[in-house]
Amino acid sequence: MASVIEKADAHLKYLKHGGKLFINNQWVEAKSGKTLDVFDPATGAVIAKVAAADKEDVDDAVRAARTAFDGGKWSQLTPSVRGQLLWKIAELLERDFDAFVHLETVDNGKPLAFSRGDVTLAIDMFRYMAGWATKIRGETTPLSLGFPHLSYTTREPVGVAAQIVPWNFPLLMAVWKLAPALAAGCSVVLKSAEQTPLSAFKLAELFEEAEFPAGAVNILSGFGETAGAAMAAHPAVDKVAFTGSTEVGKMIVRAATGNLKKVTLELGGKSPVVVLPDADLDAAATGAAAGIFYNQGQVCTAGSRLYVHKTVFDKVVGAVADRANAIKVGSGLDESNDMGPLVSEEQLNRVMGFFDSGREEGARALAGAERLGNQGYFVKPTVYADTSHTMRLVREEIFGPVITAMPYDDDDLDRIAAIANDSDFGLAASVWSRDISKALKLAGKIKAGTVWVNSHNVYDAALPFGGFKQSGWGREMGEYAIQNYTEVKAVTVKL
Repeated sequence: MASVIEKADAHLKYLKHGGKLFINNQWVEAKSGKTLDVFDPATGAVIAKVAAADKEDVDDAVRAARTAFDGGKWSQLTPSVRGQLLWKIAELLERDFDAFVHLETVDNGKPLAFSRGDVTLAIDMFRYMAGWATKIRGETTPLSLGFPHLSYTTREPVGVAAQIVPWNFPLLMAVWKLAPALAAGCSVVLKSAEQTPLSAFKLAELFEEAEFPAGAVNILSGFGETAGAAMAAHPAVDKVAFTGSTEVGKMIVRAATGNLKKVTLELGGKSPVVVLPDADLDAAATGAAAGIFYNQGQVCTAGSRLYVHKTVFDKVVGAVADRANAIKVGSGLDESNDMGPLVSEEQLNRVMGFFDSGREEGARALAGAERLGNQGYFVKPTVYADTSHTMRLVREEIFGPVITAMPYDDDDLDRIAAIANDSDFGLAASVWSRDISKALKLAGKIKAGTVWVNSHNVYDAALPFGGFKQSGWGREMGEYAIQNYTEVKAVTVKL
């Protein structure tokens, strides 16, 4: 254990430029001289200090990105060269795999196994999007004018993209945004979450090493209300991509109205898990537990609402509670632990507030519903029964390892879907059934951007990801992500 912790500390020192901002291929301090503390969620101790960007730093980064785009240093590179550079980042990320894994765990708190999965997916995303760089194309369109014309379309990069990423998947969310934007030919200013900036700065080192043109990629750390707000409102930014809470997403939209910049949002969720009576009950219980307790429940698609047919309710929910009670919680650096701490004291207080709300509203805790220890930001995996749609536990996104279980006594798929859809959110859902025909019919009735059948939290670089309703605008990953960063131009020639 000691050697693992020492290795993590060594990787903190491995950041060649400490916590400086990466602007125009230069490492610089924040102009204000301000810094922000980075905490180890497992201990609450300060493990690093990084620069806290403000409006002036954002101005510099946007100016650099604007020059790289308008001057053609990045936007006019051939698609083949852009693809080769993205592939090079994947190779460097693979080379430094262990460094990124340990940085992610010590910064965010998640177990090392989860960090390994995140880095693996990040490598795959760069390679996938490297391939797209040479496949962005338009089409010819026959006209009905009755005159001889040739009409065709092109897809052109939208321009300078401001990207704001969350703390739950610090590296992976950054890559989900950077890779398609760069493949499309956009230049980028990316801000990491103030809680988890370390892997983003390590990633910036790779862009420097790969010799990306100056200004193509700029990476900042800072607070949302200062640096993030300045990015969203900046008149020289053409596109904003944000992942985070629905409340902040609405603020992003308002800030973007000045020049009507393009906006994509991946926001909150309150995902239903629907278990039909014919399901493999053991698999459903295992899947429901994994769907909520993965990454400490700090996942926008976390299966936080569990609906089980009354005939099998006690068996399934009891099994989920048993699995919750068996989870070993502790430092993510200890390979024997299954679940790490919440990311911050603020998040700990938020989840504890929901525990208070559950007690006040009469929910019955079958597992957890309390803090674990008094050092670090640990809570026990929590399962609630006797809940209803009038409770905060069921209506609001908790972003912690908390699941609410409710029975239903209907066999009509329309009425089951209505229960699952009774939410302001529509990011994801899962359906558990041995009857694939019935499962697919129900999947078609659920209002969510992703519906898994007999699984939960399955992602792939080729699959579009995003939400209905207040879970956001647009899609990430796959070809849809490329569309987010391009404009369609129609050209018509009279022959």
